[in-house]
Amino acid sequence: MTGFGRGESGNAERTWIVEIRTVNHRFLDQRVVLPSAFAALEEQIKKAVAGQQDRGRVDISVTLRGESSGGSQLHLDLDLARQYHACLQEMNTELGLGATIQISDLLSLRNIIAVQEQSPDVEEEWPQLKEALLAALGDCACMREREGGSLKEELLQRLNNFADLVGKIEGMVPEVLEQRQQELKNRITKLLEGVDVDPVRLAQEAAIMADKADVTEEVVRLASHIDQFRGFMGSDESVGRRLDFLLQEFLREVNTLASKISNSAIAHLGVEMKNEIEKLREQVQNIE
Repeated sequence: MTGFGRGESGNAERTWIVEIRTVNHRFLDQRVVLPSAFAALEEQIKKAVAGQQDRGRVDISVTLRGESSGGSQLHLDLDLARQYHACLQEMNTELGLGATIQISDLLSLRNIIAVQEQSPDVEEEWPQLKEALLAALGDCACMREREGGSLKEELLQRLNNFADLVGKIEGMVPEVLEQRQQELKNRITKLLEGVDVDPVRLAQEAAIMADKADVTEEVVRLASHIDQFRGFMGSDESVGRRLDFLLQEFLREVNTLASKISNSAIAHLGVEMKNEIEKLREQVQNIE
């Protein structure tokens, strides 16, 4: 499910800014971008996100504004500077140069002043970063919740359409079975015209063939799956994978139903049912 959230946390010296973007994905796929000096915090960030989201692609952007507890610092090597100064003085005396040694002469020499990178204390920074992260997650969750409400309405409407189609087939089953049985009897009578056949045996065989075309069991199972689907939609837990599995069962029952009975009206309804299942599947991919 798509969403965006932003969170900030900091003090007078520095501020952590976290932005989160989520889009649909079958599994939980996290991508974290943060300052290289704080790469050690990536796993803690992912763990915090996984605690609030089960699936979807999540892009997390972390920015530090201000100074961290680490960074670049200048280091003055006084011992080295003294050695350089002593050497310059000795050269000046031995060669009779009569020159005055200036500070600029020393600054032009290597390694007297050096830049040293200090690693920040990531554990010290984590509480503030975590506060900004949780604020961004909360902001994103509010947006996703609003979208989820609209998505729920659409899914339930699609489910009602599917249930109506199942109801139509259920109402047609007795008439279709009776018609099927009569057609089988007529065909068998025509094939066996002039042959002495036991009427009771003939009726039994016709009944067996008609029973093979009975889709009552599939209709009952579909009704049960529909009730389960509605139940999951009212749950506060993550149900995306469960709904996806149910839709696979929907399709399996519809395929079985279509293969068992050769009736043009039911075949047409079967096509409509598959269409509704596909539309449901597209939306279920957006649900955690």
